[in-house]
Amino acid sequence: MVTQDRLSATILRAGVTGQKPASLLRVDGLSVSYGLNEVVRNVGFELGRGKSLALIGESGSGKSTIARAVLRLLPSRGIATGRVEFGGQEILALPERQFRPLRGRTIGFVPQDPGNSLNPVRTIGAQALEAAALLDEPSKAIRKERILETFAQVGLDNPQRVYDSYPHQLSGGMLQRVLIGLAVLPRPSLLVADEPTSALDVTIQKRILDLLTKLQHDLDISLLLITHDLAIAAERADSLVVLKDGIVQEAGNTASVFSSPASAYARKLHADVPALNPDRYARLRDPGFRLLKAGAGKVPKIEVSAVTKTFAVDGRTVKAVDDVSFAVPAGTTHALVGESGSGKTTAIRLLLGLEQPDTGNISVAGEQLAGRSQGSLRAVWRQLQFVYQNPFTSLDPTWTVERLVREPLDRFKIGTAKERVERVREALANVGLAEHLLSRKPEALSGGQRQRVAIARALVLKPDVIVLDEPTSALDVSVQADIVEVLLSLQANLGLTYIFVSHDLALVRQLAHTVSVMHRGRVVEHGRVADIFDNPQQPYTVSLLKSIPSGAARIAEVSTPQPRRVISQVQIA
Repeated sequence: MVTQDRLSATILRAGVTGQKPASLLRVDGLSVSYGLNEVVRNVGFELGRGKSLALIGESGSGKSTIARAVLRLLPSRGIATGRVEFGGQEILALPERQFRPLRGRTIGFVPQDPGNSLNPVRTIGAQALEAAALLDEPSKAIRKERILETFAQVGLDNPQRVYDSYPHQLSGGMLQRVLIGLAVLPRPSLLVADEPTSALDVTIQKRILDLLTKLQHDLDISLLLITHDLAIAAERADSLVVLKDGIVQEAGNTASVFSSPASAYARKLHADVPALNPDRYARLRDPGFRLLKAGAGKVPKIEVSAVTKTFAVDGRTVKAVDDVSFAVPAGTTHALVGESGSGKTTAIRLLLGLEQPDTGNISVAGEQLAGRSQGSLRAVWRQLQFVYQNPFTSLDPTWTVERLVREPLDRFKIGTAKERVERVREALANVGLAEHLLSRKPEALSGGQRQRVAIARALVLKPDVIVLDEPTSALDVSVQADIVEVLLSLQANLGLTYIFVSHDLALVRQLAHTVSVMHRGRVVEHGRVADIFDNPQQPYTVSLLKSIPSGAARIAEVSTPQPRRVISQVQIA
């Protein structure tokens, strides 16, 4: 068994069955430092040809640093020691001139965010031709033909249109397919995929992961997958290496690690995955279910009735929201789920008064919103607050935590200066943040701390309703679990009503009491979460639920825990 706390070079052979396959990638005793700060310590693993291995852990665990060390893409101040062998050749100490022919040609890379990886002012085709230079094909026409063939292979309809498009003209899922296509264009032996689906809807996520699996099998590519989601790793990788603070906590056959994690940290990751623990917060949600039952026949806190909103796009009329209705009893959580473009964001903009509906009515605590002036909406906004999706962009980087949380009080001129200070401290305490953080700026906070600040900022006005737009999508699964617990505890203690917008259906099952499933602007299914999830009636809902990664197939692989496939380990004294 792998020791849980202090572990050094763990050499793992992926997919060992009987005779050991030849290793394509071998990492042994890898350490990475930035000055005196050692961020990766004595890590080792092996990946066989045509096999897959996942490096998993939360932000700061060192998984992306390891990938970049393998790719020789560390910043200039990063120092890597140890051995990295690719195809039997040591590559860590190779001069850049000798390593450069490997990068891209035989070691492909799929980055995390296609929005930041592609040049927005150049067409996809222009950028693809640069990648096609790795083919050593002198004919531009043949290089373009190969690009279009690859685009078709990765499931892009109308490859010529994609080739001629700019990045902003394609969806997130299409852009990720473009990046995967460019990575496999030279037919590499190893593909390194760094969180390739973290910003995608659950159905698109499944399609991208299915694509990676298919390409791996069709082209006999080895896959090194970087992810913080244990359920995704369990479904897609033959073997796992679990990392924390740059140190291997556990490593072995996926079925064994997934079904019976031996290390405390791996068990925590397992517990924090929503898909694996749908009833984790049942006790905290119970008050909401009682209110749901008691609220039958009473005026709901929020009521949206037959609302429609259209926009003019490229000379045509698009119904972003089409005859949408739902009601939310006080003290409960209602979720809006669906893929990008389903109308979720437009629905909450209408609820917040940022857009006016073409038809239909919206009321909060019995007060109609439609047709009201901005001045009269201020009283509603005081009781209806909003938490944005990304805490890394929603908080002013030049302001302190104290000013960020206090600003709504200043805007609404609530209380004396002394009373405002007390309310800021109370809001911070409610989300579990210490007072010493008041003087810090966002850059000095972790992602989880930033989102707690965003929630405290919404709480400081003591609203009745909080609208949460994908509030955990930018966070690791462990940090996400902490935020969910904060939200449910606040709801139980303060009687808050939540509108929760998400594409993460597993998280919705943990958090929400009722749900509306939206597709192309319409609500296709609506009801209690348990009823919708256990007995969906619409094909679209069924497809969404089938896309949730669960790792169930891995559990079925083992009836009893298998030994960890650790070839060697050295205890750190």
